Amino acid sequence: MIRLLLVDDHPLVRDGLRARLSGVAGLDVAGEAGNATEAQEQVRALAPDIVLMDVGMRDMNGIELTAMLLREHPQLRVLMLSMYDNAEYVQRALQAGARGYVLKGAPSIEIVNAIRAVAAGGTFLAPDVSRRLFDKEAPEPALSAREGQILSALARGLASKQIARELDLSVRTVDAHRQSIKRKLDLDGQAELIKYAVEHVRRHGNKSSG
Repeated sequence: MIRLLLVDDHPLVRDGLRARLSGVAGLDVAGEAGNATEAQEQVRALAPDIVLMDVGMRDMNGIELTAMLLREHPQLRVLMLSMYDNAEYVQRALQAGARGYVLKGAPSIEIVNAIRAVAAGGTFLAPDVSRRLFDKEAPEPALSAREGQILSALARGLASKQIARELDLSVRTVDAHRQSIKRKLDLDGQAELIKYAVEHVRRHGNKSSG
């Protein structure tokens, strides 16, 4: 019997997952958690075989939580369950120690197969995720100097109007650069753009702002 812990900050999502997985032979949904603190407590209390982990939680994202849990419980296996097939998310999840990455919209059988593969000591990447990951040869496409400046400004929390004033550009030009950055980096929305900007500057420093 494979013991699962569901970690997602949306109760309805957890209810849906429990409904999808509870009747599957060989799987036991042993517990659930809605945030990082609950997840740590439940892992200690329940000793699950696998944590089915949401990527986009509010208090601490699932990638950071995965790294934290695996430092304390290196034998634990984590399978990421996400709405996003963004290649950077997948790479970061695997670097954090996740054994697989599957999409929330996937058929139940695919999620079950992913759980079983990870439980058996293997790895699992959803087909769409795998294709996005390996088609994207350059994880960080080259940005222009101006795009680098705008990315750094976004990481400092500046809005388009503030960036326009700082760089002596029109707001329309700044917004055009923002769209270009999102397209090059394959980011879906403004939240992903800001998140990427912060992570990029944290990893590489403010190299492109001069």
